[in-house]
Amino acid sequence: MTGAAMGWIAGVDGCKAGWIAAFCDLSGAQSPIFRVFPNWSALLAGAPVLGLIAVDMPIGLPDRIAGSGRGPEQAVRALLGERQSSVFSIPSRSAVHAADYAAACEMALATSQPPRKVSKQGFHLFPRIREIDALLRADPGWRERIFETHPELAFRTMRGAPLIHPKKIKGAVNPAGMAERRALLLAAGLPAGIVHARPPQGAAADDLLDALAALVVARHIAAGRGKPFPDPPGRDSHGLPIAIWTFDRSLAQDPAMTEKPVPRPMIEAAADRIAGHVRTTPVMRLGTGAFDSRADVSLKLECLQHAGSFKARGAFNNLLSLDVPAAGVAAASGGNHGAAVAYAAGKRGVKATIFVPEISPAAKVEAIRRFGADVRIGGAQYDDAQAACDRFVAETGALKIHPFSARETIAGQGTLGREWQRQEPDLDTVLVAVGGGGLISGIAAWFAGTDVKVVGVEPEGSRALQAALEAKGPVTVTVASVAADSLGARNVGQLVYDVCKDTIDHVALVPDAAITEAQRVLWRDFRLAVEPGGAAALGALLAGSYKPQPGERLGVLVCGGNVDLIKLAEITA
Repeated sequence: MTGAAMGWIAGVDGCKAGWIAAFCDLSGAQSPIFRVFPNWSALLAGAPVLGLIAVDMPIGLPDRIAGSGRGPEQAVRALLGERQSSVFSIPSRSAVHAADYAAACEMALATSQPPRKVSKQGFHLFPRIREIDALLRADPGWRERIFETHPELAFRTMRGAPLIHPKKIKGAVNPAGMAERRALLLAAGLPAGIVHARPPQGAAADDLLDALAALVVARHIAAGRGKPFPDPPGRDSHGLPIAIWTFDRSLAQDPAMTEKPVPRPMIEAAADRIAGHVRTTPVMRLGTGAFDSRADVSLKLECLQHAGSFKARGAFNNLLSLDVPAAGVAAASGGNHGAAVAYAAGKRGVKATIFVPEISPAAKVEAIRRFGADVRIGGAQYDDAQAACDRFVAETGALKIHPFSARETIAGQGTLGREWQRQEPDLDTVLVAVGGGGLISGIAAWFAGTDVKVVGVEPEGSRALQAALEAKGPVTVTVASVAADSLGARNVGQLVYDVCKDTIDHVALVPDAAITEAQRVLWRDFRLAVEPGGAAALGALLAGSYKPQPGERLGVLVCGGNVDLIKLAEITA
């Protein structure tokens, strides 16, 4: 029994109140849910009826241990980089079933080679291990339906490399680690509503994320793409399997976990959702030879959008598709994303707290305040503001609206591509500026499978997407550009990379001088006051960073108008 025939599946993790389970309906008829149960009898007795479960708890207990724990633990540690210590050494069956800590250590020493005691942390897990062991020994029917997994291995598989940040530091939750894991769960196709949800009473936020990681593995096992360590799994003396399961990233993706994390139907739904909340921005058709090029050029004037940029699309899609807690929403931003979130939150009557770096232009910070948000300076650079935002979210439970690493954000920005195609159905190529990559991800996701070529434009001193495409995965870059306040992300993240790697043609790099010249030309010739990031795509055409073919129908996106007017006056004087 595989796939939708199973109906409901679950990812399960232990928690203070017992067990937290994240449920998923494989038919897609109902959204994922999560609940807390005091024991496995309660979990299995009620609705929904489960066809398969992946659980973060050891299954299968050998009578003797050789080396640093069971074979599965030894096999997966090498994959986890600095997270190796998250895999405990589970001792023999007799040690796990010992009544107290001293007896457990005595049994472990007698049944391991070399002799090993039991850690206090591991000993606290033994009652939970015994509960699952008793279930599987009493009901053999569950032995092929309950699978052992490990969250850090699951996250490592999702990323394709060891994680960067630990989940906890000195016992306290690490916001950067939680944010990294949430981004991976979103990229794996789980809805933001459950990924960012508050855990139920009796469970912690990290328990919920671990249960969701187990759920991702469960979906792959249900689809026939599970991968055990070791392969094939062994069995203990009671016939229980001894293996830690994850999945094989090299195999075709489950459509529900989708290799295209932002498919067209998601963008269509976003367009319906935000209709009436955002403007349909105009296209200016300039014809062949514009800007001394060989192309038939048109400009898409998204700089005329509410709050001054395309960001309003993603902001409204987040607010209209997710449950907003009492603490409201929070965002980190160089300016445009914060202004858009503040604007959308104000229109929806929602509290907004925006963290901005010290480099944010005063005009953008003033706009955020004007739209009614609580503005907080979050450090020198964008990454510092993001870290401050993550801490605030962890402390208050506010809903974080990420500027690019969220499916709802990307789908919202993708509505721009949909609108653009309806206005200009004969385009050959579009030039799109890239900062964190949410905009180009949405546009590329919309145009995927069409004849329209999507070309990213990054400043020479801020090239996170090009670096990711070259490295075949997200990497961190240094940032130094006149457009750093809006195109200054140091790392595009896994979700943006996964969308862009197969959907954009290439990235063109543009010098700062060409960006400034594009600002000057847009003001001189069209009286358009445009910020550096908003002018970058045109800068690529002016500088020859992108060379169109004769007659090529080229759309250039002018994406942001939140410019410091004093600086613009200096440029255009």
